[in-house]
Amino acid sequence: MLTIDQFENSYLKLVGHFADAKFQDELNMARKEFFENAGTLDENKPNYTLRMNQFYDWYFLTRPLKGHMQTPLMVVDIQRELRLTDEDKEVIEILKKARHSLFELVKVKKDEITLKDLFKNEKVTVNADQHVFEFDEKEFFEARIVELDGKKYFLKGFCFHPESAQKFILSEVKVYQKNPDLDPADFMLRLVKMRYKFEQYRHVKPDMIYTNENKLGL
Repeated sequence: MLTIDQFENSYLKLVGHFADAKFQDELNMARKEFFENAGTLDENKPNYTLRMNQFYDWYFLTRPLKGHMQTPLMVVDIQRELRLTDEDKEVIEILKKARHSLFELVKVKKDEITLKDLFKNEKVTVNADQHVFEFDEKEFFEARIVELDGKKYFLKGFCFHPESAQKFILSEVKVYQKNPDLDPADFMLRLVKMRYKFEQYRHVKPDMIYTNENKLGL
């Protein structure tokens, strides 16, 4: 039976392989794509670790490698130097089934968190043992959820959006629900960039940032 600690250790190993020197060009391109127009990446800021967790989840699970046209997750099993264990292989299969979405908090109990998946319009219950945030019911947030032994857990990359952005987010979610050819991951990446612009420009009204129009001229 795979524990959450074993899962996280294996995940770090897999991601770390694609962050070493062999993939430096890919990593640099990915950093530019992800952090472009998203503010200064300052190691001394309290949100630095959260932002890096978001980045590495996106880099490993969502972004196709230019050299393979597939994500690192989809080509990890052909990386011979990794010497995958049975545990690693199990983690890979779990990650392939991960749920990536925008969520609304429904309720929090001592040992579980109930959410609403905005894209699928359905509820999902996540184990609360390893969560480190005080969730705000007024904030929509992006997260990835994996299932181990019948229990669901969050990966460590989150992006929380202000209450004032809810109207815009819900209107865009409806567009993606109606058109299956659109990729929600593209919209969620746009939202990440909007979130960090929101942090940069505190003096600007949120609806100037959470919009399809470039109202700030940035």
